[in-house]
Amino acid sequence: MTSAPLEQAIAERLALWQEERVADRLWAHDGTLWAASGKPPDEVAAWLGWLDLPAEMSRRVDELQHLARDVRSDGYARAAVLGMGGSSLAPEVFSRVFGDRGPGPEGMELRVLDSTHPDAVRGFREWAQSARTLLIVSSKSGSTTEPNAFHAAMADVAPALDFVAITDPGSSLADLARAQEFRAIVDGRPDVGGRYSALSVFGLVPAALKGVDVERLLANAVATVEHCRRPGADNPGLWLGAWLGEATRSGRDKLTILAPEQLQPFADWIEQLVAESTGKQGKGIIPIVREPLLEAKEYSDDRIFVAINTHDRPGGQVNDVADQLEQLGHPVHRDELEDIYDLGGEFVRWEVATAAAGIVLGIDPFDQPNVQESKDATKALLDEYRRTESLPQPAPLVAEAGVAAFGDPDALGDHPVTVDGALRALVETIEAGYYLAILAYLPQDPDVEAKLQRLRGRVGRHLGVATTLGFGPRFLHSTGQLHKGGPPSGVFLQVTAEPRRDLPIPGWEESFGTLVAAQALGDLESLQRRERRALRLHFSDPDTVVDRLATVMERALPATART
Repeated sequence: MTSAPLEQAIAERLALWQEERVADRLWAHDGTLWAASGKPPDEVAAWLGWLDLPAEMSRRVDELQHLARDVRSDGYARAAVLGMGGSSLAPEVFSRVFGDRGPGPEGMELRVLDSTHPDAVRGFREWAQSARTLLIVSSKSGSTTEPNAFHAAMADVAPALDFVAITDPGSSLADLARAQEFRAIVDGRPDVGGRYSALSVFGLVPAALKGVDVERLLANAVATVEHCRRPGADNPGLWLGAWLGEATRSGRDKLTILAPEQLQPFADWIEQLVAESTGKQGKGIIPIVREPLLEAKEYSDDRIFVAINTHDRPGGQVNDVADQLEQLGHPVHRDELEDIYDLGGEFVRWEVATAAAGIVLGIDPFDQPNVQESKDATKALLDEYRRTESLPQPAPLVAEAGVAAFGDPDALGDHPVTVDGALRALVETIEAGYYLAILAYLPQDPDVEAKLQRLRGRVGRHLGVATTLGFGPRFLHSTGQLHKGGPPSGVFLQVTAEPRRDLPIPGWEESFGTLVAAQALGDLESLQRRERRALRLHFSDPDTVVDRLATVMERALPATART
């Protein structure tokens, strides 16, 4: 259901797109579609290779299956992806949506390492050493800090034959893999950006190792391509893009995705695609995923909703909430998959929709300028560490036993005299239409995540605003672009803690503890340069950080809930 004014705006947009032959021009790689962004058309068109992937990769199915058979026949019991952002989120969809060991008898266990936190890396390394594991170093540029650090950590305990590199031709990672004689080097396409690479080798090599029927997956994608070539309202990708873009223009910029647990990893993939593609030039669609369900009447009018289910496993609670939201007049789009292999087509549809939403918003959906900004901030901090053997640390606003608060007092009002006061000052900056983002530079352990989700639900319900939860540094390659480049409606609570034990990075001057600390500090500095409302709480005890945070937050919340 969609309101009458929004329906009219969508219909007008689709009629205009039909008149302007947008579908034909999209598949012809016409960069002038995004002329309103101010970017040269050739520069934009250089990133449209993802449109060709379903057909191209369908011709490479035998190659993918052959690689998977060879790996299994050589005795590998597991596969792991060492990557970040676009290189890791699609593999995580295949890892978690398709079950523990894949849908077929030949499927391998697949895991993803995308955290630089020393406790997370140590646990992953112990898992990889407990059985023969194929290690996939996945980096488009080949120079991304995190995959290179992961490789250094794993190369210390595994032979070069256990490694496969997925990277663009001629990258530094390709050179390293060739010099060290990795098992294989798989070339990516230079004209495909990371978040649009789900149906490229970055997503499909791990999928094949998992045991996913990639031929069936791609057949679904090819069928959706044909639907997305249609003009106007008959094009499911353009319709979704018009809905997303026009809803955002009308003030409903919180894309809230309701999904059963099995499909939550796909919602995570959508989150990166939409946030990193649209969050720039002060504009953006703010994806809200994994948010604890509220009662329908508790959702504010700055949202639109997508309810995702599979026909064979319908999500009763998701449908019930969607029904109630429609009755209250919220825009709700229902997306029912026949089965999980419909994800092949869904990758295509959401990519087309996101690109189309970029036309509506007048932005380039293929660049990520503020992701690079955070990388540069981290690099500068690490350069300082190499010169002085310490990270430059700002003075805290206030420090108490076991916890310190850091932030810009100009953004938080009066200088707080307690940690509770600092958090209360942050909370008091939240207005209607804002969202609260919890940025946790902690290991993504199930217990930690569950506690943070409960806290998130409590805060969102009490304040009446949308909330997000991201684990660092992975979100820097996802929603991080939206945080800095998107609308100034975000309020950011960064949570850090001392690691249980640091872990050296072989051959590097810095350790994983230093690296993740620099990433958190660089993230906060970048937010502050953008005059975002941000506060960092740093805890000394890693075992009690979330419980302590919940206590501080309870005292910081206003006495009465916001309506």
